[in-house]
Amino acid sequence: MKAIQHCIDAALNTPYAYGGPAGTGIIRRHADDYIVDEIPLVEPAGEGEHVWLKIRKRHTNTDYVARQLQNLAGVRPVAVSYAGLKDRHALTTQWFSVHLPGEAPDWKTLESDELEILEVCRHARKLRRGTLKGNRFQIIVRDTDLEPGRLAELAALIQTGGVPNYFGGQRFGHDGQNLDKAMAMFEGKRVKRHQRSMYLSAVRSMIFNAVLARRVEQGSWNTLQQGDVCLRTGRRGFFPVETIDAELLERLEQGEIHPTGPLWGEGEAAVKASVEALEAEVARDYLAWCEGLEKARLEMDRRALRLVPEDFHCEQIDEGVRLEFSLPAGCYATTVIRELLDVHDYDRFNKT
Repeated sequence: MKAIQHCIDAALNTPYAYGGPAGTGIIRRHADDYIVDEIPLVEPAGEGEHVWLKIRKRHTNTDYVARQLQNLAGVRPVAVSYAGLKDRHALTTQWFSVHLPGEAPDWKTLESDELEILEVCRHARKLRRGTLKGNRFQIIVRDTDLEPGRLAELAALIQTGGVPNYFGGQRFGHDGQNLDKAMAMFEGKRVKRHQRSMYLSAVRSMIFNAVLARRVEQGSWNTLQQGDVCLRTGRRGFFPVETIDAELLERLEQGEIHPTGPLWGEGEAAVKASVEALEAEVARDYLAWCEGLEKARLEMDRRALRLVPEDFHCEQIDEGVRLEFSLPAGCYATTVIRELLDVHDYDRFNKT
């Protein structure tokens, strides 16, 4: 098995699809430079035991807002839920739910420069994690040093062909520390339940990135190979590629289907032929990690190798570069940005 640090480096330094970015820049210099709006999968119906609140926040993390709702409503932590975590150093909009059959407090008392209540509505069910269609991003990259022609070329390639669907660096923790802690857990160290889930996810993401990186190097991340398993856009079901015909290639070009890579666990990967051989070869380099996931009883799953942003727009402005696009749940804006520009996070950059 590869050394832990080598695995961490490989997970964080994945190959580019189009030869490298057009230049450099800074993200999140101001909160309003990084705007994220949640695209809900479910809308509240108007009645029920759960209060749903649409909240806009800046410089505040999701868990902090959940605790404020819990304290004001006088409920246990389990009564408060949300679909997914949102960036702290950004201007973000998302839904929360509070199980509160009785009279509700004045939610407006929570409002501040960092938090605004946009909508309040009731619903029969709580908002569960993952109940999210996606996110809409509006991002300004400042202090750019770039080749304008190269930026336009890359933007056109991304708009039509998408990017490799890597898991972003935040999945692995600062300097990949979640992977270090995952290996310690596999070796017997006891961890809390939520930490266990985070570390297992980091390991799965690392192995997926390794398979995707290999296919990027081969030039096959956005093509169909004999033995591939494909995912339909917007659906959970997968299907094996038995015959690569004109119809299947047309669906691939239109972004209706995508080849997939493994989210490692117990069970068969379902891929065949050269794809099976490639994934098995990568797995041999990560044998202890794979065995750790299997012992944790995670089931083998698949994730699209290709990510095609919807409503993608890229333009140069006086401040730098403005980007707008939508992504499905579980996909990373930084994965799109990195193909265009090598960016530094302003908050982290100023702490180093």
